[in-house]
Formats: sequence, C-alpha cells, structure tokens
Amino acid sequence: MTVSIMLAGKGREVVSIEPNATLAAAVGLLAEKRIGAVIILGAGQRIVGILSERDIVRVLAERGAAALDEPVSQTMTRKVSTCTENETIASIMERMTAGKFRHFPVVDSREQLVGMVSIGDVVKHRLQEMERDTAAMHDYILSA
Repeated sequence: MTVSIMLAGKGREVVSIEPNATLAAAVGLLAEKRIGAVIILGAGQRIVGILSERDIVRVLAERGAAALDEPVSQTMTRKVSTCTENETIASIMERMTAGKFRHFPVVDSREQLVGMVSIGDVVKHRLQEMERDTAAMHDYILSA
C-alpha cells in the first residue's frame, strides 16, 4: 500500500502558514483546525519548515509566553523529512519511528507539497487493513 492510496482516502488538504506569522497565530491555527503540526511555506510555495505542538511546548518552556509574539521561523523545525506518494506505508512508518516525528509532508518530483500524512493516518490505515484481513480469513474459514 502506498502513500498515494492513503491520500486518496483522506484528501490532500495541507494547512500552512508563512515564516513571518507569529507563533500565537500558528497556535490559533492548530487549535482551529484541530491538528498537531503546520507546514511553513516560503517563496515559491517551498517547504521551509514545520511547526509541531512539541516545538511550541519546547519554546514556551525555554522563553515563556513572550515567544508567542515571535515569528514561527524562530521556532519551526527547519530540517523537514518528506516522503513521496510512491513510498509504502511500511516505509514511512519505519521512518517516522526512527526519526521520532509524527507528520510527513508529501512532495512531488519538483519538491512541491501535495499532501500530508500523520501517524494517526498511518495507524488508521493499518487498523483498516487488519480488519479487512480478519474479515477475509473469517470468510475463508466459513467457506472451507
């Protein structure tokens, strides 16, 4: 199973914000959309960073509430791991586990953002896959 199939089911909408937006604006966006990370897009709609709930907690612990008035570019993670639509679910699960992150921006061959998958999407997909396998085994046993 590939990332492309997962995106076909969940959609390709990606929430993003500009690097000069305040951290408070990003926090509001995360709360409004009920998501755990937002992509930071720069010139040419290129990914320049990602801001997760973990990043926000870390900066608030370090600098306090004053950090909320700073641009997200000061808090975001700049080294963003991405995946392509052709990658398998097993492959991105492995990469998420090894990298200890929960969100994967999906890019095309031109490095343009085309979607986003989260660990929640991966878990949901795996559970559905296991349910299908269980149903198939059940039907096989009943027909034998």
